[in-house]
Amino acid sequence: MTNMDNQDIDKSYNNSFSTRGCCKVPDAEGENKGVYKGTCCKLDNHDWLENVNPPGSSPKFDCVEVRFKNSRKEFFRLYSDFDLEVGDIVAVEASPGHDIGIVSMSGELVRLQMKKRNIDPKSNDIKKLYRRARTSDIEKWVKAVSREDSTLFKTRKITSDLNLDMKMNDIEYQGDNTKAVFYYTAEERVDFRQLIKVLAETFKIRIEMRQIGVRQEAARLGGVGSCGRELCCSTWMCNFSSVTTNSARVQQLSLNPQKLAGQCSKLKCCLNFEIDSYQDALKDFPDSNTVLKTKKGDAVHQKTDIYKRLMGYSYKDDYANMMALPVKKVKHIMEMNKRKKFPEKLENFAFVKEQKTNFENVVGQDDLDRFDKMK
Repeated sequence: MTNMDNQDIDKSYNNSFSTRGCCKVPDAEGENKGVYKGTCCKLDNHDWLENVNPPGSSPKFDCVEVRFKNSRKEFFRLYSDFDLEVGDIVAVEASPGHDIGIVSMSGELVRLQMKKRNIDPKSNDIKKLYRRARTSDIEKWVKAVSREDSTLFKTRKITSDLNLDMKMNDIEYQGDNTKAVFYYTAEERVDFRQLIKVLAETFKIRIEMRQIGVRQEAARLGGVGSCGRELCCSTWMCNFSSVTTNSARVQQLSLNPQKLAGQCSKLKCCLNFEIDSYQDALKDFPDSNTVLKTKKGDAVHQKTDIYKRLMGYSYKDDYANMMALPVKKVKHIMEMNKRKKFPEKLENFAFVKEQKTNFENVVGQDDLDRFDKMK
C-alpha cells in the first residue's frame, strides 16, 4: 500500500462530515460537487421519478428534503425560482438563526415522502429554504462541526463533575455555530439546569438538551451485531417496534437474555423480522399442551420443528427418548383419544426417534432417507 493510499484512509477516518453523508470535508472555495455520496444506509434514496416530468403545465414541487447529522431529515419550502440538485449545500431556516444541510431529495418524490409521513405540503409550519450556502456559510459550518468531538468529551467530564446520572451520546452543532443540541440517555429524570448554565458559559452557545432512548442511542452510535453485520437500526431501520419475549417463544428460541439482547441491552429487533412467518406456519398446529394417550403410556410435548412440521413427544416415564411425529399423525392420535381410543404406542406413528443425539429409524429405510434429504 502506498503512502498516498494511507493518506486517503486517514482522511476517511478523520472525516467529521461522514455522519452527514459527505465523503470529505466541504471546501468553502470550491463547488463541492460529489461531496455528498449515496451509501448503503437508511438515509439513502433512489429517485425513481427523476426522468418523469409533471403532467401538463404543472409547476415543479416547491419542497425539498434536506439531510443533517445522523438520522435527522426535514422538509423545507422553496421561495425562490432556482433549481436545486441532490448534493447541494443549502442554508435553511432554524430556531434561532439558520442551519446548513445537504439536499437529499427533490421533485415529485418529496411529495410522496411527505404524504407517507402525514405532512401537509400546504402547511404554514414548513420552514423556509433560504439559499445555496455561501462561502461564509460553509466556513462557519466546517468550524462548527469540528467542535463537536471536543465538546462531547468536555461535556462528559462536566456531567461527571456535577454527579449527574446521565450519559452524553452525541452533539450536533447548528450550521451558524450559535446553537448545539446535546443528545443524552438517562434512566431517571435528570435536573440539568446547572449543567446548562455551565455548558453555556463554557462553549458560548445556545444549549438544547434532547433525551433519547437506548435504541436510538445504538442507532446513532452504530456498531456490529452478533450476526457479524452492521446494526440494523443504524443502517436501514427507520422505525422501532416493540419486541417481547413472546416473539422468542413462538420461534422456539431459548429465553437466554445474553443471546436475545442487542447492544442496546433490549431485545433484538430482528426477533420481529420472521415472527409473521412463524405465526402463519403455526396456525394449523395442534395444542402442544394436550397429552397423547397410548396403551404404552401417556406422552407429553417436548419441542417443535415448525418448518419441518414435526412435533417431539416422549413418554412421561422416559423423558430421555423423544420421538418426532408429523403434525398430521399428532392430530390423528388426538382424534382417537377424543373417541376414547388409544393406539398401541407412539412408535407406530413416529417419523424418527431421537435418543440423546442419535436418530434411530423406527418405521423404515425409506422414511430415514426422506428425513436425511430434509436436513
